[in-house]
Amino acid sequence: MSSALFPGSSPVTTQRLIAIDALRGLMMLLMLVDHLRETFYLQMPVSDPMDITSTSAGLFLIRTLSHLCAPVFLFLTGLSAALYYQQTASRTQTAAYLLKRGLFLILLDITVVNFAATFQLPPPVIHLQILSAIGLSMVIMSALLFIPRAVVLLLALIVIGGHNLLDAVQLPDGSDWAIPLQLLHRPGWITLSDSLRLRIDYPLLPWPAVMALGFCTGPWFASLTRETRTKRLIGSGVLLLLVFFAVRVINGYGEAPWHSGASLGETAMGFFNVTKYPPSLAFCSLTLGVGLLLLALFDQLPKSSWLVALAGFGAAPLFFYLVHLYLLRGLYMGAVMLWGDNHGDIYGVDQLGRIWMMTAILVMLLFKPVQEFAGYKMRRRDIRWLKYF
Repeated sequence: MSSALFPGSSPVTTQRLIAIDALRGLMMLLMLVDHLRETFYLQMPVSDPMDITSTSAGLFLIRTLSHLCAPVFLFLTGLSAALYYQQTASRTQTAAYLLKRGLFLILLDITVVNFAATFQLPPPVIHLQILSAIGLSMVIMSALLFIPRAVVLLLALIVIGGHNLLDAVQLPDGSDWAIPLQLLHRPGWITLSDSLRLRIDYPLLPWPAVMALGFCTGPWFASLTRETRTKRLIGSGVLLLLVFFAVRVINGYGEAPWHSGASLGETAMGFFNVTKYPPSLAFCSLTLGVGLLLLALFDQLPKSSWLVALAGFGAAPLFFYLVHLYLLRGLYMGAVMLWGDNHGDIYGVDQLGRIWMMTAILVMLLFKPVQEFAGYKMRRRDIRWLKYF
């Protein structure tokens, strides 16, 4: 099985499922591009890269590609959980691991990740971001292990397809249901004290359902032939894309309405402009559909140097995530120390090509450390805490 999220994988199985780590690695690189864009392209007069009236096609593309990262990563986490369960044949052991690692990810998000954003202790704002969403989903998945897989699949489809019903919920000021709604479906602020606020960046729904979908595809990788698995991956991916197009054609439920733009390009951007916070039905069907097709492609490709390189990044995703956050923060603070706080006049970039070039440079710089850490983690299985990374 994939070594990225779960311990105890054998070399043979890891070889067979290199596609999982390769796809996860691709998601990490797409995330890096978008985070570089956020760090060094903020000086450009674009308040929102998804605002089609003021953004360029290139900027819209970077942001849209980054939309793949969270849903594909959660899906692959569920898939890896299923393979770990199949390998250990212990529901209790798998549930315990999911529970402990989920809580560990939430703790990392509140502490290490938030400190990378501000370098302040205590922080004035705690952002609950993607690691918290993954962690909470793993905690929920640890409980879902104890119900039949068919029921898990049905619940996942209901949540993904139906959570947009909450879009219409309007609560009066001061309602006792405001905080639960923010935690589940609506990004927002929660005041904890006069000096500390909590920002819900990733409401919980429907992330556990996305992870559960990945868990339900586990038998495809555990027992089916590659040809049969590929057919199911492609068929499911195409079906999800058809759902996306149906939602956009109906232009009512499952996504904010879209309108024709002043040009063909603006119209196309409006059609593919999907809502991530919270992930709409259109967002989930588009991103997971593309993700399944990519997984089918990687599963069919022969082993090659570039596929192995991608799998290298996917074999230690948490290490890569934490290191890249501090690296980008360090680069930004170093630029401020050298040139002052005049972001955009000197060290901000105004061409998207330079963002891609900077990404290539950082990928080369990070490749060796990530590979070394992944190898160290595989060699030192006697160090118990390492498996949580």
